[in-house]
Formats: sequence, structure tokens, C-alpha cells
Amino acid sequence: MNSTTRSHEPPEAALWGPATDTRAHTRIADYLEWLGAHRNLHFADYQQLWQWSVQDTAGFWSSIPEYFEIPVHTPPVQILSAGAMPDVRWFEGATLNYAEAVLRLPGLRDTDIAVVGRSQTRAAGDYTAAHLRDQVARARQGLRRLGVGRGDRVAAYLPNVAEALVLLLAAASLGAAFSSCPTEFGAEAALDRLRQIEPKVLAVVDGYRYGSKAVDRTGDVAAIRAGLPGLEHVVLLPYLDPGTASVPEAMSWAELVGEPGDLAFEPVPFDHPLYVLYSSGTTGAPKAIVHGHGGILLEHVKALALHHDLGTGDRFFWYTTTGWMMWNYLVSGLAVGASVVLFDGNPAWPCADALWELAADTETTYLGTSAPFLMHCVDNEPAHAVAAALPRLHGMGSTGAPLPPEGFRWVRQRFGPNLYFSSIAGGTDVCSAFLGGSPMLPVHAGQLACRCLGAAVESYDSDGQPVDDVQGELVLTRPMPSMPVGFWGDSDGSRYRAAYFEDIPGVWRHGDWVTITSDGAAVIAGRSDATLNRGGVRLGTAEFYAVIEALPEVRDSLVVHLADTDELIVFVVLDRVLDLDADDRIKSALRTALSPRHVPDIIHEVPAIPRTLSGKKIEVPVKKILTGVAPAAAVKLDTLANPESLESFVRFAVARAYSR
Repeated sequence: MNSTTRSHEPPEAALWGPATDTRAHTRIADYLEWLGAHRNLHFADYQQLWQWSVQDTAGFWSSIPEYFEIPVHTPPVQILSAGAMPDVRWFEGATLNYAEAVLRLPGLRDTDIAVVGRSQTRAAGDYTAAHLRDQVARARQGLRRLGVGRGDRVAAYLPNVAEALVLLLAAASLGAAFSSCPTEFGAEAALDRLRQIEPKVLAVVDGYRYGSKAVDRTGDVAAIRAGLPGLEHVVLLPYLDPGTASVPEAMSWAELVGEPGDLAFEPVPFDHPLYVLYSSGTTGAPKAIVHGHGGILLEHVKALALHHDLGTGDRFFWYTTTGWMMWNYLVSGLAVGASVVLFDGNPAWPCADALWELAADTETTYLGTSAPFLMHCVDNEPAHAVAAALPRLHGMGSTGAPLPPEGFRWVRQRFGPNLYFSSIAGGTDVCSAFLGGSPMLPVHAGQLACRCLGAAVESYDSDGQPVDDVQGELVLTRPMPSMPVGFWGDSDGSRYRAAYFEDIPGVWRHGDWVTITSDGAAVIAGRSDATLNRGGVRLGTAEFYAVIEALPEVRDSLVVHLADTDELIVFVVLDRVLDLDADDRIKSALRTALSPRHVPDIIHEVPAIPRTLSGKKIEVPVKKILTGVAPAAAVKLDTLANPESLESFVRFAVARAYSR
């Protein structure tokens, strides 16, 4: 790690401040009152509370199941074992079940709406609390008839619909592990994931609609089935064409849930596998990341209630697919008493305002988005739709990539001072965020307001020492319950150790550059493996994008540094043709905001920036393509939302090679 770091500039005035009644009417305020009454603990501010949560790790995490009244069948013999990460155990001896805790649906009556379903493929459909419990009980009974039990795997090749949520909870109730792949994955991408876990049951759809486009998946279903020789049962949810949908030797979803059953829950150990999530797999086989019942449950109720301030009366909507960890995060909204909004379709169809109109139509109170979506709104003002969503909306979140300051300012301008806005960062690895917001704290443009409770995040310099106000390596110095149980098939834990603990023994290295400010806020500067280092000055790519994409003519961008030639190349998507004036403005902005060493050698216009299905830019694969690596060798093409975008980078690489 290069020891040269760049100081973070002092923030501008806060865009939002804590509400005057924060200490009276928020869920974190109620938790603070509970700590005083039950633990005789009193904290003057958020920073004191966070400090306690990471210093007395066992004390903090033991308070979460007690405060949220999580049903625990067998109490733990100890909260946290001794030792260094990753060789620690949480809540040893405890038994519980994630599905049981979720289906308490605290605060929701039987007739209240628990799941709001919207789709571009079929008519809207909502589930009451009673209907949700009944469907889970029926699906549980159906899975039992298929021989599913504790330790088996149940997989879903399903869109973001209520049936996917029901299947997760039904599998969890039996102690079976769940795993999902989104239907935008082709057969090869799905098999890269599902082949690792060898599911006993696979639920599928025949296809779906994305905006006006119909996508038939019956061929992919056949290929997935053929690639899973141990698969015993296929369940078909007729979706694209319910009248004619057919998969040979598959039972229908209606048959699976055709018989009523008891809503019972298998008590399982705290670290028993709940579900398997996957890394992006853009440059190699995706990691099959195993998460446990207890760790996910405690982390999610803490995050959703104490950080997002969600509870009874809320409608929680995060735009996601079943292939992104935010879907799992969304499902857990039920555990804190919120209703959840599930949407399957194109968020920009039939118009760019569609997602805001959907939020208004579903009476969403907390909307989760992404940095690319909000920056799209900056460039394409959806004023009418925003106005429609505003009356009920009191909270908004952004994740998936660092949000430039302009995105924060746009939200403030359109939603005013009373919205609670939170940019969060974490990952599939912990299925949550370890940097985010708090109703107790102000929000500054470009900053994540705090380190989350129980998350001992530090910025390490090249000597492995924590530093404030300078950029360093993002690490976690204390364990979190939602850290993976392990990787599937990694019997000796060697791959898990190599992924996070190899560089700094006993410390989780996440792979991002971060600045922790002296007041506890954070700024993510991008992936450390995509860092730009010129003349000993190190910058994260996010800092480049914040400058470049603030220019009105730039819609998107990607930057790479080729170390062998010391060339800095910026690719831009423009609203108009790149000319000398635009070229000069980009260079001038980078020279002023960053440094003369970070003025690019080449600025090249492209029609689109390649992104993963979850919206992340792929700097490292593009760098490989520029050095002559074939696209299919540089990146898994079926993990990209727009693989055709690589063509312009290949042409650039070829032209560059001929000109040298």
C-alpha cells in the first residue's frame, strides 16, 4: 500500500440536521431509553453510543435480541467466543429461526398489508399479514412433501415477486438454505452459482417482461436443469404466459401451495445456514457466501430500525432484483414491522419518472435507490413525479456506488429539510451496511454520516495504523454477527481467510479506500484494486467521478490508469459530441479539484459505460481489455447489464495498439 494519502477537504454546511424531536420520536431514541432502563447505560450522542457498541461488542449485540424481543428457543451459553477473526463464534448454544422472527410481523394486524406487489408482467397483487403467513405455511408443507428438510438447499430462478419471498421464508422455517438468481441471468451465470450449492428444489418462471420487452426463459430453464444433475424437483410459477407456460416434469406453484399446513419453525443454531449469496463474479467464479440465521436477523433489525428508522406504518421499497443483497435486506423489513414493496420491471419505463410514480402509487414511506439512479435524476429532472411521491415519503437511501455531492444536493433541493436521507455502504459479504446514517446526525454532501452501530470500521494507513481525515484502507477491527459463516464448499476455511484476512491477520480488509473524518463521518473513494496512483499521489476512482460527472455535459464516465505506460485515460458519455471546449473543461476541472498529476492524457467518448447487473462500473476488467485481454477473458459477460458496451473499448484498444 502506498503511504501517500490525500487529506479530505472540510465539508460544506450540513444539508440535513437531526429533527428537533429526534430524541423523542425515533426508534434509536427508544433504544437509548431502553438501554438506560435495562442496562443503566446513558449516552450523550451517537458517537458515544457507537463507541460503546464496538468496545463492548458482546454487550451491544446481546442487547439487540432482548430489545427487539427476538424469539430464542435455547439461550446462548456465551455471546462471543474469545479469539481473533475469523475464529470467533457468536451466541454459542442459542437456537432460533429467522422466518419465525420475520413472520411475527410486529405491529401488523392480520388484515394489514404486509407485501405490496407490482410487476410489469402481471397485475398488481398485495398480501395481507394473514395471507402471507398462510402462503408460507402452504409452501412449507409443499416443500416437506418434496422431501426438503434441515440442511437441504432450495433455489429460486425468480424475479422480485411475493412468491420468491414466500419460498425464502418457507425454506428457512424448515432449516433449509435458500439461494436465488435473478431472471436477467442467463443459464451460464445461474449455473456458475447454483451448481456450487447443488439444490434439491428449484423454483422457476417461464419468462418475464422488462418494460415493453417480453423475455422467454424456458430455454434457459431447460439448460439450468440439465446442468444440475442432483436436482430432484422443479416448481414452475407461470408468469410471462400463464395460459401456456410449461416446463416438462415440473409441478406448478399452485400445486406446491395447494395444501394448508402448520406454520411451524425448526429451531436451528445461530450460525445455521439461512441463505447463500454470491459475489459479482465479474472476473472469476462467484464466491458462494453463506449467511446464518442469527447473524442476519440481528444485523438487519438493528440496521433497519435503528439506522433507517423503519417500523409499523412504514412502506419500505428498495429497487432491487433477487440477485442483489438489497433484496434480502428488503425482505427483513417485515421483521421490524414495516410492509415491503416488491417491484419487478424496468424502473425507467414507460418514462424516466416511473420509479417515483410507483413510489407514489404504493404509498412508499422509505425509498431505496442507487447512486446511478439519483445521478440520472440530476440530469433528467423528474419534477412532477417527485412531487407525487413527496407527501408520504419521509426517508430515502442510496447505495451500490459512492454518491457524488451533486446527488445529495439534488435530493435536498427536491425533498427539503424534513426528509431523512442516508447514503450507505457495505456489501454482499455482510449483507448489510457498515457505513450509513443515523437520525441523530447531520448529513453533508458526499459523506456517509457515520460508522454503523456494532461496525468497528477504521481507515488504516500503510503501516496498519488507524488514521482520521486521510484516505486509507477500509478495515473492520472487530467481528460482526453477519460476517459470513463461510464460503460454500470451503471446508477448511482457506478461501474465506484469503478473501478478507490474508493481508492483515485478525482484521477484515474490505478492499475499499475510505476517509474517516474526525467527527466520525466517512467518504468512500472506490475500490482499492482500481486505485489511481500517479507520481505517488493515490486517488480513488470515486473522487474522479465526483468531479467529472458534476459537469453538465457529462452523463457517465470511467477512468483507468495504465501503469506500464503511466497513461491516465478517461472515458466519457456525453450529452453532445466531445469537442476541444469540453475536453478542456474536463481537464481544467480535474486539475483544480484534484491535482495537475491527475489531468488525463486521453479523454475518449464512448456510447455507454459497462456496468454489472447491480449497477457497478467495472474499471479493472476495462483496464485488462486495454492491455489486450479479450473481453470474455477479462470479465464474465453474463454478469454485465450492457455487455455490448465493451465493443467501443475493444475498438479503442485496437486503435491504440496500432498507433504505438
